[in-house]
Amino acid sequence: MTALSNETDFPVDRAVQDAQRVMAQRRAGCPVGHVHAGASHGEGWLVTRYDDVMSLMTDPRVKRDRRNVPEQDTGEGHESLLYLDPPDHTRIRRLVNKTFTPRAVEHLRPKIEQLADELLDRMAEQGEVDLISAYALPIPMLVICELLGVPEDDRADFTAWSEAINGTQDDPAVKREAYAYLEKLVADKRTRPGDDLLSALAVAASEEGGALSETELLHNAELLLVAGHDTTVFLIANTVLALLGAPEQLAEVRAEPGLLPAAIEEVLRYDSPVNISSQRWTTEPVTLSGVTVPVGQPLLVSVMSANRDPARFDDPDRFDTHRDQSARHLGFGHGIHYCPGAPLARMETHTAVGKLIERFPDLRLAVSPDALTMRDSLLMHGPTTLPVRLS
Repeated sequence: MTALSNETDFPVDRAVQDAQRVMAQRRAGCPVGHVHAGASHGEGWLVTRYDDVMSLMTDPRVKRDRRNVPEQDTGEGHESLLYLDPPDHTRIRRLVNKTFTPRAVEHLRPKIEQLADELLDRMAEQGEVDLISAYALPIPMLVICELLGVPEDDRADFTAWSEAINGTQDDPAVKREAYAYLEKLVADKRTRPGDDLLSALAVAASEEGGALSETELLHNAELLLVAGHDTTVFLIANTVLALLGAPEQLAEVRAEPGLLPAAIEEVLRYDSPVNISSQRWTTEPVTLSGVTVPVGQPLLVSVMSANRDPARFDDPDRFDTHRDQSARHLGFGHGIHYCPGAPLARMETHTAVGKLIERFPDLRLAVSPDALTMRDSLLMHGPTTLPVRLS
């Protein structure tokens, strides 16, 4: 394969619509290289091999908060878990972790099961549906509303607001309305806390390591909305898509539902909902695959590419629900930024996919797989729509 060299070798549009192929080319020909990655990621050093990606996730020379990078310090930062380093990250993560306990996750299961059954009943009345809008989207949206403590009366508008914040709704007026609503929600949790994660963060006592500022609360509410919502939508969709593309394995999972958790783990590796994660920054020169990235440079790590690295996984382009899980995937990250909502995302996906394939044994794609278009994002990876026939 011809060696790749610079940003001209990185076609952003193809990296969205044909992500696996483009990342495979980068991984083989230019595993570490400077690219222009479009509006969502800007310029940076794209890193595509598993060992390099894994090492960057725990390298103390690599930071998430630009304020900790002298060459990049603008005095401003995004004060959510995703963009913080210790000790601020440790302080907020400790509070968030108290919400994502096994007991707390199980507390949400009955509501998720009830919603899934209601959605499936509605779908059963139709011969063909878009599985994302009809099913994969409403389930994570319910969970986010529960976590943020969104009042029942506001939930009908919340989908549009969430789309404005995560970038899929490009209406400035709606975006302003969305942020205004989040600001009001945060203020309400300060004065009238409820039994939800945002309230717990809002009333955090000083003995927990310091109360959160208004900016921290707002930014972490935004993070929960985007990271906790989009990733699960695409994990559900990508799991269904992978199983429909492997009929024999789908039949095995239907016959033995206990295989579904392993299938979900394989999807997290085979077709990760995250492609290129949020930027990290070098505070010292870092050498990866023989390439030295200078100090003060943004790093763009491709989780998707790492999860298909043949140096780590045997026959990585094959979807295999019986794959040995000891060669762990990076679908939820690694190190201190490992996704705190991973148990919840797994449970949502298990419930949604399990009920779907049980209810509709003749479920199949309504279009050719080649006709599917991917979300216009280098961060998230999944189809914009997923037309399926139910019988």
